Amino acid sequence: MPTSGPDAMQPALRRRRRRQGFLLPFACLSAALIAAALLPGAAFADGVTPSEARRLRDEVKDMFYHAFDGYMQHAFPLDELRPLSCQGEDSLGGYALTLIDSLDTLALLGDKERFDAAVEWVGKNVRFDINKTVSVFETNIRILGGLLSAHLIASDYATGMRIQSYDDQLLHLAADLAQRLLPAFDTPTGIPFGSITSTAGGGTLTLEFGVLSRLTNDSVYERVTKNSVRGIWARRSKLDLVGAHINVFTGEWTQKDAGIGTSIDSFYEYLLKEAYKAAMHYLHHDPWYVEVNMNSGATVWPLFNSLQAFWPGLQVLAGDVDPAIRTHAAFFSVWKKYGFTPEGFNLATSTVQNGQRSYPLRPELIESTYWLFKATRDYRYLDVGRDILASLQYGAKCPCGYCHISDVETHQQDDHMESFFLAETVKYLWLLFDLAAGPDNIVENGPYKYIFSTEGHLLPATPQITLLDEHCLYAGAFCNGTAGHGYGTGDSSNKHQNANSVPFDDSRTPSDQSLSNILSTTRGYIKGVCPGLTHAQKLGISYSAEEDNSIQQNSGSSENLDESHVIKSSVQAQSSSVILISHPVASQTEEPTSGRSQYNANIVATAESVGTDTAGASSHPEDLVKETESVSEQKEINDKEIASQGSQPTEGRYLT
Repeated sequence: MPTSGPDAMQPALRRRRRRQGFLLPFACLSAALIAAALLPGAAFADGVTPSEARRLRDEVKDMFYHAFDGYMQHAFPLDELRPLSCQGEDSLGGYALTLIDSLDTLALLGDKERFDAAVEWVGKNVRFDINKTVSVFETNIRILGGLLSAHLIASDYATGMRIQSYDDQLLHLAADLAQRLLPAFDTPTGIPFGSITSTAGGGTLTLEFGVLSRLTNDSVYERVTKNSVRGIWARRSKLDLVGAHINVFTGEWTQKDAGIGTSIDSFYEYLLKEAYKAAMHYLHHDPWYVEVNMNSGATVWPLFNSLQAFWPGLQVLAGDVDPAIRTHAAFFSVWKKYGFTPEGFNLATSTVQNGQRSYPLRPELIESTYWLFKATRDYRYLDVGRDILASLQYGAKCPCGYCHISDVETHQQDDHMESFFLAETVKYLWLLFDLAAGPDNIVENGPYKYIFSTEGHLLPATPQITLLDEHCLYAGAFCNGTAGHGYGTGDSSNKHQNANSVPFDDSRTPSDQSLSNILSTTRGYIKGVCPGLTHAQKLGISYSAEEDNSIQQNSGSSENLDESHVIKSSVQAQSSSVILISHPVASQTEEPTSGRSQYNANIVATAESVGTDTAGASSHPEDLVKETESVSEQKEINDKEIASQGSQPTEGRYLT
């Protein structure tokens, strides 16, 4: 490996129903702490002001660089830092894992100098033609996702982080890596091989592999990961619950405990619409969640584990905010009790679960805090963020970075810092305070809506990534007018142009042409001509379904919206992110006849409300892939409806 070590990049350089027997023991668990967390100002003498939010944001930035610089000086190019002894270790595959996982955080912080140097080094030095046994799941979310995120940022002028000398090196690396992972999917069930295959491990792959398919115009990556999700969902119980681990050769469940946490968690980010009702019916003991037998629904573990903490954020993005608020308060009460959340907390005994006493710097509670603040603008969540930051600073900070906490009761430190600390934990904490201070970052102010992957990687929803007929959702975009096959890559000459260089101009939209006519006669991208958008969509605002209906019925044209309504609705918008939702019960043996039909088996949906049908896969209903009777009803909007209503298909409601 050419020139490695910190000098190579210095100085230009960082997861049944209620049963009476279990209800009473934990119904009043930590009641005072939960009440304090639910009452704004009750747990804190002073709320976080905007000026303090700026100070806290800067403190988080310093936290990032303390850990990132520690990695670069003492561990690079090994995978991860041992922050207590100031050494490095290869923990995943030996390809500078922490650097790759941190690339988009550098971009988010606006550190162009270090981002440029890091991208250049990775492009020149990282290779995957090595003899290593790796986790498909971890390699996908950390490495593949990190490469794709950095590629999309580095190759686009609109992000402000375009690298002049960049020539798709990270995309080539991502494609090479994915090719080397493909053999793992050659199993009877389609679920990728692993020493132990978890539901999350087999069901949390479609986003990264799907984006790669759309960037390379090769459908194989998305196809194998969709088959994996189908392979899991087809084996769900009659209660619509899935277990924790599955035999990839026989399809038999080897662990039948169903929950929202360990081994299943991120699976819900992909099939929330299909699985949410059952989860709330069988797993939810307001405000807590338990693990049950997937076949009977009987409670088997009255346990809170730290990976459950992503759930309130997912509920916010699904539009189910009230239970999210209560559950977040309950989870935060555990943090308040110990200073951190243990891997396992027994709800029946109100004690830390034996063998699950550690806190490995997980981001999930911080992630949910960010989404709750973004949705509600309730400053109690800034107080939560301040408390979490204080815990990390005084309990986890160590000489060269931030240490795992091996015991949340004694706060004993462990000499390890996983890459997701810089990819997620710090990122969500920084986004929380930056949002309060007056956001100045590509997620809140950039030209695109962004996907947050399971690893927290930022994937811009550009026309090249979104569905063929999901047209521009932001002013001055390249409208995807490709009516042919493939993934709508359009004219290669448009590859690196600034998506905002031409403002939206209604006068340029042909008044006598319907959207379908334009799409059928135009190939490639239509710059600045995005017919069929509402006033709100032109401003990048997503209304709820109820607001959309009210606007259309009362005004007949969204162009006449009062500006105050637009401003009010922008605050109510729940998310700037999208994910891929696979239809789970389509034939596992089907072979798409074209890239277009392949994509119609997927939905790209923004995350706002789980109560609204997901739509928008195509403005040509006859092209939709036929679904079996088990598939959730999908609202279809044809060209005539789009043209007459003057609006885009209603966006679905999910996020990762």
